[in-house]
Amino acid sequence: MVGRWVQAVAAQAGRLLVVLDLAWQARVRGLCLDAIFLHRAPVLMASEPNRMAWMAGQRGPERRGERGYEVITKWPCLEHVIADGGQGLERGVKRANAARCAQDEAAETVSSQAMTMGLDVFHTQRALERLLQRQGKHAARQRDTARQADAKVARDKRQGRDPRGVSGVAGRAWHKAEARCEQAVNAQEAVHQMAAALAWLDAKGRLSCRQTAPAHLDEASQQLPGAGWSKVKRFLSDERTLSHVARRREPLPAPVSDPVLRDTFTRLWYVNDQRRQASGDACMRCRQLVVIEQVRCERLGPQWQSAYRQVDEVRRHAVRARSAVECVTSVVRMHQGRHRHVSQGLLDLKRVYWNCHVFREGKRKGKSP
Repeated sequence: MVGRWVQAVAAQAGRLLVVLDLAWQARVRGLCLDAIFLHRAPVLMASEPNRMAWMAGQRGPERRGERGYEVITKWPCLEHVIADGGQGLERGVKRANAARCAQDEAAETVSSQAMTMGLDVFHTQRALERLLQRQGKHAARQRDTARQADAKVARDKRQGRDPRGVSGVAGRAWHKAEARCEQAVNAQEAVHQMAAALAWLDAKGRLSCRQTAPAHLDEASQQLPGAGWSKVKRFLSDERTLSHVARRREPLPAPVSDPVLRDTFTRLWYVNDQRRQASGDACMRCRQLVVIEQVRCERLGPQWQSAYRQVDEVRRHAVRARSAVECVTSVVRMHQGRHRHVSQGLLDLKRVYWNCHVFREGKRKGKSP
């Protein structure tokens, strides 16, 4: 009986989602895509990052780009897509771009601008952290081996044995340990340099430059020898990795043409963001910096508030990681680990509930997707 109830409500949810998706077509400008597998059956997930709306949960038997193309074509005003390095999603985006170019550009419901695609920075940084941890463990293991060799040398000396053979082993072990520690330190510095190149802003609160960031990434990649870093280097050399920097910088001249005022707005936005994340004395210092930057903006232009709101709107809509779709995917993780099966009707029912419920906490508290 419960199964029949769920099946009936799931059918209603599917019909309701058709209407809701049509109402949201003009609002979806960016999507975060991901794929989750349930008993070898892929489920394509899509989320709108700004409002954390669950836009697609499509169950399909294939992963070669057909489902991605079908989902993307539902949103004709889509401008940017964030995904991992999967070839299926990339083929779906390319096919949707080709179909968009073939359609009539004069249609109001079709965006004439080609979609851009960015790689998820979160997965790149996570891979870097895993490799750093692995190198640190190897260095610690080699250091323990060298200490054990030293202990064996000391034991042989106490017992009156000839320690020359064991001393050579200990020396070689310490030489390897020093080399491993040096590699780990160099890798740590390179990863910090990569994180700075992938960030939105530099340490002074200025926008990262799209022209200089690849050079910094190449310089840091040269400090990472070995085959274990090949996957990360391939991601960093991809043009889509730095698409978020260009996407945030390019729309800024429209609301603010003066570069000096634009840099001042950027600094104010950066300090405001630091203030929201800080606490205690650091929060007080950030508040003082906010007041200083506001005074500077007033001196540059009396009507700076309206222009700053436009700049803030541009920056808040720029996304470099698909954390939103990971949050939505966690809703389906329960079925992945317990039931290993979820029907399309149940996915539609979950979508309706997610998009209509009110968040209890976070920056979207009290709002519904």
